[in-house]
Amino acid sequence: MKNKQQSFKIGQRSIGKNHTAFIIAEAGINHNGNLKIAKKLIKSAKQCGVDAIKFQTFKADDFTSVSSPYYKLFKKVELDDSDFGELADYAKQHNLEFLSTPFSNNAVDLLSKLKISCFKISSGDLTNLPLIKYSASKNKPILISTGMGTINDINESVNEVLKTNNKKIGLFHSVSAYPTPYDQTNMLAMQTMMKHFPLPIGYSDNGPDMIVPEVAISLGAKLLEKHFTLDKKMNGPDHNLSANPTQMKELVKRIRKIEEIVGDGIKQPQKCEIEGLISIRRSIITKKSLKKGETITQDSIKLARPANGIQPKFLDKVIGKKVIKNIRDNTPLTWKHIK
Repeated sequence: MKNKQQSFKIGQRSIGKNHTAFIIAEAGINHNGNLKIAKKLIKSAKQCGVDAIKFQTFKADDFTSVSSPYYKLFKKVELDDSDFGELADYAKQHNLEFLSTPFSNNAVDLLSKLKISCFKISSGDLTNLPLIKYSASKNKPILISTGMGTINDINESVNEVLKTNNKKIGLFHSVSAYPTPYDQTNMLAMQTMMKHFPLPIGYSDNGPDMIVPEVAISLGAKLLEKHFTLDKKMNGPDHNLSANPTQMKELVKRIRKIEEIVGDGIKQPQKCEIEGLISIRRSIITKKSLKKGETITQDSIKLARPANGIQPKFLDKVIGKKVIKNIRDNTPLTWKHIK
C-alpha cells in the first residue's frame, strides 16, 4: 500500500487523518436477546454523543458447535433477522450510525440488504479470510479488530480485502481478554500498526474503566470502540466491563477534549502564544545612550525583554558595529540602527 494514509467515510462521517476519532458504542450482545433493551441502547448511545452503535449479527449454529461452552450463551441472545431491520430503522430515526459484526456470509447478506454503512470484523475472525473477503466484496468500508493477532496476521487480512479492490479499511488494536489487564494492553502495538499500515488505526477496548481509551486517543487513535450497557449489573458476560450511559457520555466528552489537547503535531507558535512571543522573549537592547558613530560593545548593550529588537542569536554580529544615529538607553536595537 502507498505510504499516504488512506481515508474514507462511514455514512457521512470522514474517517482518518485530520479527523476526530470515530467512536463506536459496542452494544454487542448486551441486549440479552431482548429487542426492547436493544432499542434502549440505541437511544441512550445517541444521548451519549457517540458516532455509532454496533451489535453482532449471528445464528449460534453458524459459528459455534453445540459442544462449545459458548453455544448456549449465543443461542440465548440471538435476534431475529427482522429485529436487525427494526434496529437499523430505529437508529436512523435517532440519527445514529447503525453497525453490526457479521459472523457468517448469511449475516453479511442480511446487513447488506439493510444498507449498513460498513462491516466490522471481530478479533475472532481476524484469520477467517473467507469471511473477510466476502464482507469486503460488498465494497463497503471494513473495520477489523486484531486481538490475538500478529503483524503477519493483519497483513494477510488487509491483503485479502485489497484483493476485492476495496481500499476502505480501518484497523483496531485490541487484546482479547475480558477484562484486559493494564500490563497486557500493550498500547504501543497500536503505534506499531500505524507504522506498518497507512490506514486509520484505533483501539477496541475490553477493559473495565475509561483510562485505556483515553490513552489510545492521546496516542493517535482514529477509531475507538468501547463496550456499552444500560446497567453494569445486568446478567451477561460483557456488562461488567462495559461503560454505562453516564460513563460513556463522560468518555466522549473527555475524548473530544483530549483531541483538542493533542493538536496537529506541528511545532509552531500557537495563537495564544503570539502576544507572549514579544513580551517574554529577549532582544538586544541598549544599556546606555549611544551617539552616532559610536561602536557597540558588550558593555553598552544587554539581552532583555521585550523581543521587538534584534534577536540574541545575532549578538556576535552586532558587537563591533557602529550606530548610524543617536540612540537613547533602553532602546531595542534594529538593523536600521547599525552599519
